[in-house]
Amino acid sequence: MDALKQTPLFDLHASLGAKMVPFAGYEMPVQYALGVMKEHLHTREKAGLFDVSHMGQVILDGAPVSGIALALETLVPVDVAGLGEGRQRYALFTNDAGGIEDDLMIANRGDHLFVVVNAACKEADFARMEAALAPRGIRVRLLEDRALLALQGPAAEAALATLNPAVRDMRFMDVATVTLCGAECWVSRSGYTGEDGYEISVPEGSAVALAEALLALDAVEPIGLGARDSLRLEAGLCLYGHDIDTTTTPVAAALTWAMQKVRRAGGDRAGGFPGAGVILGELAVGVADKRVGLKPEGRAPMREGVALFETDAGGTPIGRVTSGGFGPSVGGPVAMGYVPTPLSTPGTRVYGEVRGKRLPVEVVSLPFVTQTYKR
Repeated sequence: MDALKQTPLFDLHASLGAKMVPFAGYEMPVQYALGVMKEHLHTREKAGLFDVSHMGQVILDGAPVSGIALALETLVPVDVAGLGEGRQRYALFTNDAGGIEDDLMIANRGDHLFVVVNAACKEADFARMEAALAPRGIRVRLLEDRALLALQGPAAEAALATLNPAVRDMRFMDVATVTLCGAECWVSRSGYTGEDGYEISVPEGSAVALAEALLALDAVEPIGLGARDSLRLEAGLCLYGHDIDTTTTPVAAALTWAMQKVRRAGGDRAGGFPGAGVILGELAVGVADKRVGLKPEGRAPMREGVALFETDAGGTPIGRVTSGGFGPSVGGPVAMGYVPTPLSTPGTRVYGEVRGKRLPVEVVSLPFVTQTYKR
């Protein structure tokens, strides 16, 4: 078994009393002294600082950005060529069956594209990009010398502005080079909690100083993976390997909002990505199952893997929970999962089987909490 890797902030996590757990090949903080519930609520009310340095940071350069964007469109069903300089977009790597290989962020940095991929998929994603792009004269560089921090919550803007007021002018999905604590940082106004906030790529040698400067502010607390998971679940955001994977298509996963018209049937650059025939076909005729929000009745959470049934007794499973737990901001259990399309209308009742008992679950619209991005 390979030894777990550590992020540049490992010693800082230890000094803050973090409980460390294995995650995607790294030792990562799951919670700090506040505990998951309070960390979650603090992020919703003020600002939380997350270490996401385990994610893969990749630069695509060596050719004009216009050409790099068109080449990357052979791997993703989104509009990369139309992404303006200083802007970022959510994307998906798909396979020939239309399944999702990973979800990622793509930023146009003027003379190159900057891509952030999930930690567990970064080696495969790097290989995928290199195989498709290198023959076109495009360099694919996995950065090993930068950390990645996320500052999330309604007080995030005021907190980061104490280090550089220029961040106030950024809007959701803007990307800029910003000097923070003397370091050149690549800052995007984005995140994965449903709250306003920023993601900050910082040289690894400056990461601790930046984190300590932010944590010195009254509004900012360190937040672990436990609260990160409950925050993204309340925000209706997918976790790769759970809510989406190689067996789920963007249409079934309710991620068609990430596919711009130009890449769909009738668009100027329709198709041309792996699984285009399957995905465009599903857009036209629909899918058998859909990802939905699920609100269990009562107080008992329904975790990943819980089987869903159409009736309170008998029959075979018609779906499953892919993410579930207690939603601190909602004040009760929340979940996401897949159900047959005819049962995907909000207000529909299904049943989850927990320890041999069928408990009622309502299909609901996502997200569970209002997203507060600064648009």
